[in-house]
Amino acid sequence: MTAPGYLAVDSGGSGLRAAVGVPGREPSARGETREPVRTGARGIDPAHLMAQLAPVARSLAAEAGLDALPTAVVGAAGFASLGDALRAELPGALARELGVRAVALAADAVTAYVGALGPRPGAVLAAGTGLIAIGTDLTGWRRADGWGHLLGDCGGGAWIGRAGLEAALRAHDGRDGGSAPLLARAEERFGPVRGLPGLLYPRADRAAVLASFAPEVAACAAHDPVAADVLRAAARHMADSAAAVCPSGGAPEVALTGGLSKMGEPLLVPLREELARRLPHARQVPAEGDPLHGAVRIATDLATDRLTLPGEPALLCVVRDRNG
Repeated sequence: MTAPGYLAVDSGGSGLRAAVGVPGREPSARGETREPVRTGARGIDPAHLMAQLAPVARSLAAEAGLDALPTAVVGAAGFASLGDALRAELPGALARELGVRAVALAADAVTAYVGALGPRPGAVLAAGTGLIAIGTDLTGWRRADGWGHLLGDCGGGAWIGRAGLEAALRAHDGRDGGSAPLLARAEERFGPVRGLPGLLYPRADRAAVLASFAPEVAACAAHDPVAADVLRAAARHMADSAAAVCPSGGAPEVALTGGLSKMGEPLLVPLREELARRLPHARQVPAEGDPLHGAVRIATDLATDRLTLPGEPALLCVVRDRNG
């Protein structure tokens, strides 16, 4: 057995990812589960999260040779709006089950930010199926969008996919603004487009289904002006969100993280242009890591009393010495 270590967790829509390690070193062991943590009337279910996390954490600690995990960071999707039960119950449960003495509970947007930029001022676009922008000047947090595919997430994967399918349906109907290439791609992927409403509307995962069409829009953009226009509009929306949260002074950095970062030049070129236009004082940089990397960074700083990120109950909540 070696020195006490940390536990870092990223809880998202596909399950939990966890890492353990010793501050100052790369994580010693990683693991994951495939079952998403349940949400209910009380929001994210702390008991269900602990039922999945505790055995994984014990196994990883044994694999890494760690005799204790006094520090834990849990980044959770939905924490900002569904995290009341986690804030009330998870620190105590981590203390009882794993001997944790210092806990940071964070929104996944915060761990995405720290993974991408570290504890530096700037803005991060977390863009996958949805889209949220988060920024800080290290005195407070600002966030924009993240309202879900029915009310927002403008420029995210579901937004791009929906706009591409709308263009396909316009071509099917003979309306202006239609795209024959996108119609062909839609029918190849989903079958006759007359069946799209029945395929999409009843599904609980319709945002993911819409987002699955976003790569088809990117694939058509080089030769289809309608598809290219969809991606330019997405870039404008993304830059709008980044501009809403980026510090106005100093020399902030701005980064893109999440699945849309893999969409390639059809999206990234107009995005770089829009960010340069909207945020000429900000330096565009590549994301350094993902949300689990961000949780590891927060855990390291928390364990060594070097955490400089601003606290805010709905976004980053630190609780110490709950196990007495």
